[in-house]
Amino acid sequence: MPKNPPESMQRSLRQRLNEHAAARWPALAGIEVRHRAGFAYVDGRLPDGEVLKLCRLRFTGRLHTWGFAIWLASRDAYEDNFLPTGLPAGSPEEALDCACGLYLGDPTAWSQALKD
Repeated sequence: MPKNPPESMQRSLRQRLNEHAAARWPALAGIEVRHRAGFAYVDGRLPDGEVLKLCRLRFTGRLHTWGFAIWLASRDAYEDNFLPTGLPAGSPEEALDCACGLYLGDPTAWSQALKD
């Protein structure tokens, strides 16, 4: 079974995603991250307490590059996918922007990713 990243990396990932969400996604009250079997499951918390499943990140052994799977509400499952850059892996912030662009209705997140 794949291992989770060390606790220090888990804390760093949680902090990075919460900081990015606060700066880019004001509709979110926060980000929740849970780890299991080498994956980080990323949920967004709305101000009213509702929790939105957003994406799943696959630990690659590096803090700055994670595999990406989007939550598909229509299938009630995660599906490996590509980021707007065309790559199946990238930064946690890119993954968050891609998922939030879909679930918070802001496709400018995808065009911004292509500019960076």
